[in-house]
Amino acid sequence: MKPLLFLTILFTSLSSSVATQSDIIDNLSTYFRSGSSKDVAGYFSSSVELIIIDEEDVYSKAQAEQILRNFFTKYPPVKSSVIHLINANPNFRFGILSLHTKNGKFRVSITMKKSNNAFFITELRIEPDK
Repeated sequence: MKPLLFLTILFTSLSSSVATQSDIIDNLSTYFRSGSSKDVAGYFSSSVELIIIDEEDVYSKAQAEQILRNFFTKYPPVKSSVIHLINANPNFRFGILSLHTKNGKFRVSITMKKSNNAFFITELRIEPDK
């Protein structure tokens, strides 16, 4: 009976751990849907590789937030959903969102790396969905 109890507790812990990990990308999807550059920027690393449509560069956290705010002003979000998620590596997360805006549909790729027990966005790519 004890081994069964142990396995039940182990699998419950693992499944809740995986659910917690996926919540980061889910949270970001919610922030994209609401057009909240401030909340997205809360996950930015100190420097972020930002690729928006045809513009690409590495920016400070504050600069990247401003550029994302400008994007949301030009393309007001309507809907966002997670279409792909990689969370098997304990130090890396990757997610792809489908972002519908009033002025078009975009594919958002988010690369996150773990630092000091938290995940931070190191690369954010927003490109027109084909």
